Amino acid sequence: MADHAHALEHGLETSTGLDNRKLAIWTFIGSECLFFASLISNFLVHKRTWPSGPGPFPHDAWVSPSGQHFEPIIEIPLVTLGTALLLFSSLFVVLALANAQRGNRKGLLLWLGLTLLCGFFFVGMQVYEFSHFVHKGLTLKSNLYGASFFTLTGFHGTHVTLGVIWLLTLWIEAFRGKIPPAKSLNLEIAALYWHFVDVVWIVIFPVVYLIQ
Repeated sequence: MADHAHALEHGLETSTGLDNRKLAIWTFIGSECLFFASLISNFLVHKRTWPSGPGPFPHDAWVSPSGQHFEPIIEIPLVTLGTALLLFSSLFVVLALANAQRGNRKGLLLWLGLTLLCGFFFVGMQVYEFSHFVHKGLTLKSNLYGASFFTLTGFHGTHVTLGVIWLLTLWIEAFRGKIPPAKSLNLEIAALYWHFVDVVWIVIFPVVYLIQ
């Protein structure tokens, strides 16, 4: 009912009774779900057919034909920390939205700022991880695993980066006092996108990092 009233107030009513901007973001999220489903399916289908590369599997220590010993290149603790912070950021953005709807500017800035910090950490973690993998010999061109890994996690990282930029612009707008309760829908739409990238990572994390 609140969405319907808001749509009527601003002349944005659709046949569903939802604001057309919210309807658009849900449509976009639906298409992105199909996109990531295809990438995850590709990863799973080829999971046990990787050609030789930096090792049988990045989770395992291995010895090259020349006798050189290599440690596993997957760093589970670091990625687990990044995952935890990304999940907490979903809670933080909900609290930011609640404060925006109540007109509490300080609360909005606080919780949205914490969301951004979590997002920045996650993006930084992926930059470090990619650099670490390349240094260890795993690149996009190394083998099928490298191509699948960098494509799947790289696209997700790109989505997180876009989400961080989006939320950062909203934090700046909130700092300037330009997100009153009447405009909280702007943050709600961004929050829906942010929840989407979090949910996708919940699937990617065990598929790529935990299941060998």
